[in-house]
Amino acid sequence: MKIVNDFDDYRILDLGNGMKLEKWNKVTLYRPDPQVIWKKDVDLSKVDAIYHRSNKGGGNWEIINKKIPDRWQVKYHDLVFNIKLMGFKHTGLFPEQAYNWNIIQDKIKNANRKVKVLNLFAYTGAASVAALAAGAEVVHVDSSRGMVDWAKENVECSGLNDRPIRFLVDDVIKFVKREIRRGNKYDIIIMDPPSFGRGSNGEVWSLENNLYELVELCSQILSDEPIMFLINSYTTGISKTVLEDVLYLTINSKYKGIISSDELGIACDNSELVLPCGIYARWENEQ
Repeated sequence: MKIVNDFDDYRILDLGNGMKLEKWNKVTLYRPDPQVIWKKDVDLSKVDAIYHRSNKGGGNWEIINKKIPDRWQVKYHDLVFNIKLMGFKHTGLFPEQAYNWNIIQDKIKNANRKVKVLNLFAYTGAASVAALAAGAEVVHVDSSRGMVDWAKENVECSGLNDRPIRFLVDDVIKFVKREIRRGNKYDIIIMDPPSFGRGSNGEVWSLENNLYELVELCSQILSDEPIMFLINSYTTGISKTVLEDVLYLTINSKYKGIISSDELGIACDNSELVLPCGIYARWENEQ
């Protein structure tokens, strides 16, 4: 497991009762996590907000500290991200992805050439911000206009407005098919596909049914000397080995490279506990 332990503005304070107690800069949240299956006393005396699940699906935030801001910022090294309390427990950032942000930046900086990055299912743009900060040209695609607007905010607060990035609200499969017809190519492709979703015009996405097709299509828009292809997943029941197999059958059949995969996790403060936070699989060139 790859464990993120250098994110000073994000800490897991405790884990128990199906919940994680976490600190985002100066704001402390208590929200559900399906990996926390044990019972444990958790001190909630300093919590600012608690997310309560509903038996009917979804849930709501209970604001304990009425002075909690509508939005605030966290920093990871030189990267700055806006945090907000969203529906269905989310905050707009997955801190465990800091491991991948570092890999992305290292690959771009070590390329010694101009690098073009495509970020699909790009959400609020943390990976896009990391790539921009490392000097890449970025195309950022997500089907939600709200998430794309949030990504623009993250680029701005990181001081990267002058960097080359295109923001697109689009269905990813339709977008990639158009890029094939246009002949556009990318050196690095990143994707964080949901289990299920809808495109900008209501197109239905299913990871099990559509991931292989999408990766196969993406293999046609890689440059002649591709650097990396990265798939993240939080889908229950999908093994990291399955993601490796997809990369082997698609990307590696055209470009011989190295395929690896692992879990991502974050250690709990003052404890031996580690919270698993999803998986990734990565193809990279052999250089």
